[in-house]
Amino acid sequence: MTKIQDVPGGCTFGIKVHPRARKDAITGEVGDSIKLSLTAPPIDGKANQSCIRFLAKILELPRASVTIAAGQNSRNKIICVSGRNAEEVRARLLK
Repeated sequence: MTKIQDVPGGCTFGIKVHPRARKDAITGEVGDSIKLSLTAPPIDGKANQSCIRFLAKILELPRASVTIAAGQNSRNKIICVSGRNAEEVRARLLK
């Protein structure tokens, strides 16, 4: 089960990114993280930008509300979302 935690002003959760995929999609869960497939390559931060854009779209938030708190250069990342609590994020991400 994915671990989504409430923090002051929002929530945090872990993701595992699979870059250079066929399409942008949430493809399941890996341990306590969400598995995210992205078409962008992991070069010059393109996958990070794509990750933020994709999650903001799904969560119906501005891109500024979604940040990568840890794991800028790793496939495993911690995402921080402001403006939504853990319950709202879980409902939107894990439909």
